[in-house]
Amino acid sequence: MANDLPALDRFDTAILRELAADGRIAHAELARRVGLTKSPVQARVKRLEQAGYIAGYRALLNPIRMGLAHVAFVEVRLSDTREAALQGFNRAVRGVPEIEECHMIAGGFDYLLKVRTGDISDYRRVMAERISTLPHVASTSTYVAMETVKEVGLG
Repeated sequence: MANDLPALDRFDTAILRELAADGRIAHAELARRVGLTKSPVQARVKRLEQAGYIAGYRALLNPIRMGLAHVAFVEVRLSDTREAALQGFNRAVRGVPEIEECHMIAGGFDYLLKVRTGDISDYRRVMAERISTLPHVASTSTYVAMETVKEVGLG
């Protein structure tokens, strides 16, 4: 499928870079920044959206201001890694709002979760009541983030 996508030129990549930094930028300002006029920029943005390069637009919320300063990364090992078990875990993990990210890993464990809560007490509750009870969880290891140095969208 990747071969069916239109090739990106330097204007397309510049447009994508600018939109990634500010999804609310006006087309006129976007055109000025990438060195085109407004009409071609509008057409390119529409083509990039239709081709799936732009998956959508959203507001980036500040988790600290929302009282969600505690970040933990959790290694999860499953008791069963057959396809049905993996799919069951995947479905269940999508229903836990405190899990910001979930990645299947090739290595010494099966999944890596990014969990965001208000504090360590909240995390302990989420771990005991939500994560540990997910289907097929055999064991977990938690790593608490002491400082976020870089996070996409938040500087």
